[in-house]
Amino acid sequence: MSGIYLHIPFCKQACHYCNFHFSTNLSGKEALVDAMLLELTQRQSELAGQTVETIYFGGGTPSMLNRAELDRIFDTLNKHYHIGDNPEITLEANPDDLTSTYLDELRQTPVNRLSVGIQSFRDEDLRYMNRAHNAQEAAYCVQLAQDKGFEAISIDLIYAMPTGTDADWERNLQTALKLRPQHLSAYCLTVETGTALNHMVKKGTAPAVDDEAANKHFLMLTEMTTAAGYEHYEISNLARDGHYARHNSSYWKGKPYLGVGPAAHSYNGNSRRWNVANNNKYVKAINAGEPYHETETLSIADQYNEFLMTRLRTMWGVPLPEVALQFGEPARKQLLMDVSPYIIEGKVILFNDHLILTTPGRLIADTLISDLFWV
Repeated sequence: MSGIYLHIPFCKQACHYCNFHFSTNLSGKEALVDAMLLELTQRQSELAGQTVETIYFGGGTPSMLNRAELDRIFDTLNKHYHIGDNPEITLEANPDDLTSTYLDELRQTPVNRLSVGIQSFRDEDLRYMNRAHNAQEAAYCVQLAQDKGFEAISIDLIYAMPTGTDADWERNLQTALKLRPQHLSAYCLTVETGTALNHMVKKGTAPAVDDEAANKHFLMLTEMTTAAGYEHYEISNLARDGHYARHNSSYWKGKPYLGVGPAAHSYNGNSRRWNVANNNKYVKAINAGEPYHETETLSIADQYNEFLMTRLRTMWGVPLPEVALQFGEPARKQLLMDVSPYIIEGKVILFNDHLILTTPGRLIADTLISDLFWV
């Protein structure tokens, strides 16, 4: 199984917290789509003989693609790749784009899953983040998508917002859960370098993220979603009735994927490659037949560290027999020694030969996992 990620680098406006590659200048959209189609055509050999089971439109804001642009992309995918019989095809969307007309058009494409960037159901939070939609649109678009026949819907939320209280976060979760989406993604507000939010924090016009509030909100998330029948299957992702995000799960399980578009990453198990994060440079290089990407061959230590980092984030954890198979029995024994203090502290459990983070372990996941890395 393999997946294809398509990076659509356009947004109506810049969100204050976002550090993904995007542009608010839409004048080059047609040329960029043309370049992405050319990249898809040129790279078909990389997935030769493989079945593509997941396709993910990320960004940026993929819901800024119109029906004609989506049709062209799917025509190219179907022509040059072997798409599985039941693929998961996800399109990230902003609430203000999910109009009745646009949803009707999407229903006529192969898109069968929506990932809606709601972030919050509170106008105060949305203004702070500089989102393009309002609270009313946030709830309405999910209900409308459900009415239009979209069953697979994921909602994105952000917690530890300085504009709200614990009670506000609780109400945000209650609103999300009432909508009964199949999937939820919840991320702690993060101050990333180069963002407007980082500049505001440095100037003192916005507060830094409150770690105590972040931990409390994470625990509230775990408790409320579990009570509502969701599995917290990855630190930031929750699903009900087994509707895990198949595409993102392939990342966490180390499966190969092809990344197309500016700033997109690809992975084949032994190396990682990434495209230039500049729309104009990407388009010009593609059309001129010039290099537009860099490649890194992963060392054994890199592969081991990624193996731990991705699998420990999930409820399935790190399978010790697979550690021994891929990296040798000494690696398995060393990992057990390294993780033993966290097992004693109750932050990791050893269950059926798998190392799994407990809820207290998930609160310190980044530190814990990095402690286990091969330096």
